[in-house]
Amino acid sequence: MTASAARTVELLELLASRQNRPARLRELSEALGAPRSSVYALIRTLVEHGWVRSDPSGTHYSIGIRALLAGTTYLDTDPYLRIVQPHITDLSAELDETIHFGRLDRTDIVYLATRESHRYIRPFSRVGRRLPAYSTAMGKALLAERLGATAPGAGVDAHVPRELTPLTPNTLTDHDALLRDLELTRERGHAIDNEENYAGITCFGLALRYTSPATDAISCSVPIAGLDEDRRREILAAMERTRLAIERMAPVDPSAADLAAGI
Repeated sequence: MTASAARTVELLELLASRQNRPARLRELSEALGAPRSSVYALIRTLVEHGWVRSDPSGTHYSIGIRALLAGTTYLDTDPYLRIVQPHITDLSAELDETIHFGRLDRTDIVYLATRESHRYIRPFSRVGRRLPAYSTAMGKALLAERLGATAPGAGVDAHVPRELTPLTPNTLTDHDALLRDLELTRERGHAIDNEENYAGITCFGLALRYTSPATDAISCSVPIAGLDEDRRREILAAMERTRLAIERMAPVDPSAADLAAGI
């Protein structure tokens, strides 16, 4: 990749990561480690083509509508999303809990679909949201699948950053503690996010093994209030049935693991 192409990708990813927080030219220049003049020239080109938008003053920049079109094309053509969506819709209706479908992308989980509980609506559940794999149930379910892998880029280390930043007081920030949690995940067959992303929310995750290694997972987010052992067993049993149903219908193609960038 040429330097200009790499900088274009870095700029778009930076703007996308800021979500609803527009950035000034100075912020972008400092974040990219590039001269303002070259960043400005790149931004103007991207604005003209719709990949970046600016405010009326022309001093604040955010991701543009072309990025949305590219993202929706990805979702429309994904062979697994079409299979998964009706199953997580049924699972959410059965449990009346929020169900997610996500994919491992380097060190993050990208949320590709969410079905909300009718009992509570949370504004942070949206397609395209990224969260660290080490702090999410879906991410930990997929990391546990990689324990002991020896192929280049296939092991846990390739998907865990050197520094584990806490999102809540419960987030695991020690690598040894994370590895122990992943071992437990592999033993019991499901991952648990114990209020590691959001206070008051527990999440259960299962890897979908239609690729090797698994790149996709489903999860169920549940408020800890009222979550007893009977409810936990009910949720996990329903999730396991859904996983088996998805895996039976999904095309099994090990090369499809390449869908996850960085693997």
